[in-house]
Amino acid sequence: MKLKQIVAVVILSAATTVGTLWMYNHFSKSGTYVYQNSQDNNDTGKVPSNYAGFNGLGEAAAVDFTAAAGAAIPATVHIKTKATRQVSNNLPRSPFSELFDMDLDDFFGGGGGRMRSIPQMASGSGAIISEDGYIVTNNHVVSGADEITVTLNNKKVFKAKLIAADPSSDLAVIKIDAKNLPFLIYGNSDDVKVGQWVLAVGYPLTLETTVTAGIVSAKGRTLEINRRQSDSPVESFIQTDAAVNPGNSGGPLITTDGKLIGINSAIASPTGAYAGYSFTIPVNIVKKIVSDLMKHGTVQRAYLGIQYAPEGVPDEEKSRAGIKDENGIYVAEVSPSGAAEAAGVKKGDYITKINGVPVLSGADMVGQIATYRPGDKITITYRRDGKEYTNSATLRNISGTTDMVKNSNLDKLGADLQTLGKNDAKEYGINGGVVIKAIRPLGVLSKVRIQEGYVILKANNKEVKSVEELRKVLDEATGSVKLEGMYPGYEGIYPIVINLNN
Repeated sequence: MKLKQIVAVVILSAATTVGTLWMYNHFSKSGTYVYQNSQDNNDTGKVPSNYAGFNGLGEAAAVDFTAAAGAAIPATVHIKTKATRQVSNNLPRSPFSELFDMDLDDFFGGGGGRMRSIPQMASGSGAIISEDGYIVTNNHVVSGADEITVTLNNKKVFKAKLIAADPSSDLAVIKIDAKNLPFLIYGNSDDVKVGQWVLAVGYPLTLETTVTAGIVSAKGRTLEINRRQSDSPVESFIQTDAAVNPGNSGGPLITTDGKLIGINSAIASPTGAYAGYSFTIPVNIVKKIVSDLMKHGTVQRAYLGIQYAPEGVPDEEKSRAGIKDENGIYVAEVSPSGAAEAAGVKKGDYITKINGVPVLSGADMVGQIATYRPGDKITITYRRDGKEYTNSATLRNISGTTDMVKNSNLDKLGADLQTLGKNDAKEYGINGGVVIKAIRPLGVLSKVRIQEGYVILKANNKEVKSVEELRKVLDEATGSVKLEGMYPGYEGIYPIVINLNN
């Protein structure tokens, strides 16, 4: 190669290098990124709107968890419970029992019908929320417990009493007799963002205080797990990948500045141990329910007054039902005289916001409404025929009023009850009664020998012909209550003694 050619190549290379450096410097300073891979359809040089918060790729700032952990550990407690469970002794039935209408096994005090009591131990975690000893935990941690023991991080042990519980949200409040305790400060779960760091604190697998870290991986999750405890579950979980195991239930989820943003409640696992995801009750729901339980003894639950279509409905079913593909919660039915109707909501509308907060799923909407009480005024934003409307309404209770609901011993039964119909009462030859349609685990009725279909005729020797009459008798009672009832198709009256303190 001749000298002139060599010089020309050098000059050309130098010019190319200078030009490349100038273009890189120019575009990087202007915030415009040039992507080389045309297969990603990013060759326009434009920055997507979802990257509006970035000035450059940069490096994530280091996060220090020590201060948050130091604030939360002293305010997290270990809860141990002892309960008495009724089990069958599994002895064979008497061969004579098939020859008589009565159960000779029970008559002679033996046989498969006999029940015996065994102690059942369990443990969980809790978060101290006041310096005078109030602690929030999960309902499933303390439900049915005869004894509740709380151990502080400094090893001090206290007997605790149950103040009140709400199976629908899986929350409970207990109290220990102590003063000047460390406690957690409430945060705001509405401000929690997917991707932010969080810490889970508790006593997993009977270990001492344990702190795990992860990120918020989703919000507004529903698992239907609270349906095991309630017919009206409230679920709008924060999902994280902070490791949570059995024993963490009831413990706090906190931010990196040490504030409480939720109570850990469940894990998603094929084995029963941590497998990647945990679920937390948002603190905004916790605050409201805990306040209700401490002030009223029961939750003041507000209702929007609609039925909504579940998510994930196939397109064919949507088409048959006349559901359009729009953002928001599709309103399938509107209850007369409810809050939604007062706001002008009609069947076929799409609710998009509650009090200005977007709701993207049914769980989002349930979670928002769960933070309000009957009588609270809210705004409902909804879409109809492409137009958006925002109107105010007053939330109401399940009875359609704004009155405060009182705590009732009826809820302690843990059963679905129904007033016996007049035709059935006539067929059975009785004046009326209350039918036990279903018995839920951990309720008072689950601890005695009673079956679904039992018709309650009397409570403490007083005739009851409706659910309200039974409620009135139970609310006047304390301790043991004698129920008398019958099983349709069988002769005789079957007495049952229940303990409302269980």
